[in-house]
Amino acid sequence: MSSPTSPADLVILGGGSGGYAAAFRATELGLNVVLIEKDKVGGTCLHRGCIPTKALLHAGEVADLAREGEQFGVKTSLAGIDMDGVNAYKDGVVSKLYKGLQGLVKARKITYVEGEGRLTSPTTVEVNGQTYEGKHILLATGSYARSLPGLEIDGKKIITSDHALNLDRVPASAIILGGGVIGCEFASAWKSFGVDVTIVEALPHLVPLEDESASKLLERAFRRRKIAFELGSRFSGVQDTDNGVKVSLENGKEIEAELLLVAVGRGPVSQGLGYEEAGVQMDRGYVLVDEYCRTSVPTISAVGDLIPTLQLAHVGFGEGILVAERIAGLTPAPIDYAGVPRITYSDPEVASVGLTEAQAKEKYGDVKTLTYDLAGNGRSQILKTTGAVKLIQAEDGPVVGIHMVGSRVGELIAEAQLIYNWEAEADDVASLIHPHPTQSEALGEAHLALAGKPLHVHG
Repeated sequence: MSSPTSPADLVILGGGSGGYAAAFRATELGLNVVLIEKDKVGGTCLHRGCIPTKALLHAGEVADLAREGEQFGVKTSLAGIDMDGVNAYKDGVVSKLYKGLQGLVKARKITYVEGEGRLTSPTTVEVNGQTYEGKHILLATGSYARSLPGLEIDGKKIITSDHALNLDRVPASAIILGGGVIGCEFASAWKSFGVDVTIVEALPHLVPLEDESASKLLERAFRRRKIAFELGSRFSGVQDTDNGVKVSLENGKEIEAELLLVAVGRGPVSQGLGYEEAGVQMDRGYVLVDEYCRTSVPTISAVGDLIPTLQLAHVGFGEGILVAERIAGLTPAPIDYAGVPRITYSDPEVASVGLTEAQAKEKYGDVKTLTYDLAGNGRSQILKTTGAVKLIQAEDGPVVGIHMVGSRVGELIAEAQLIYNWEAEADDVASLIHPHPTQSEALGEAHLALAGKPLHVHG
């Protein structure tokens, strides 16, 4: 065990996506690593975030297919949702991945310490009364589900995504406060389970960080699915009722439901962990870093949801790897955050990479846009999904934004991120042949059309 007399090369506080990615890469590069985690390695993403929510969404998709089999000439019906069964499936997926991850930690000879760590100096962390010294410290303590001032989470009627992932029943109705990624994903899954859902969003659109055209397509699809939403409506209060809650909005509207899910974003876990005392610069709880994830203290770096970058597991992986490589003496390039793919796994999915049209106009002045409707895509017709691929091109330059809406488009964004990150022009992609019939063709045909060679495009 590492004691103050033999400092490790790297001591990592937090074993979520950012922390464990840094640990794995650092050991590969020959560094001696101590990884400290108070709960379970894998963090929010594996245990309370990406993985379990996507499992819920897939169960919802199976329910919808059973309900809608007639559309495909298959006589199916939905007998009901067994929440115990859904949770067993979801937990099975998580535990299989968790076991795999624990195996990797052991195989890589990482000193793994279970307990709540605290920074005690720029080079030491204390856990369970024991001090671990490191030439370098990485802060990766992640995030928690936020609430609004004065809005008490009781875990029963007023819940966060943490509670929502472990519901033992299907509520009759729910109000979701927040129309971002988390709110829209729960709205989608719950609607598939038969819940009467209303989303309340203070901004003018659902998934407000996406290109406005994508938001509008999602709103249209949600309307068709009878998911209600109140946009540009601020929350003003909530009252207990006999069978649930009554939510009031600043515009005077009142909505009643069995549950209120608070999905107003995630805040950094940084309070009382000794960061400020060690001289780490912070802002509203976030640890401030430069483009190489270095804090204001030379021996301390920070990654993941703790720093004010995109709160995505794959961003944590990227940042963790960058820090490990930098500490090992390599020269990794900073992350271009615009080039990171973003997906909302609702039905339909929303996926994007690069700039929105508004951001592109701000940066380049004149831009060219092209929208390819999935109506022209054979595979999308087979799947009975609607949506579009929208491309944004810098005038006479590369494609700088790709925005997609439709069932399964999240799987297409990997190619889109190569197009953006390799600064491809429309012609570069148009000359490559996509397989038919796949949804990936929609991306290919959008570039054909942008290059002035449209194929299956309605004029």
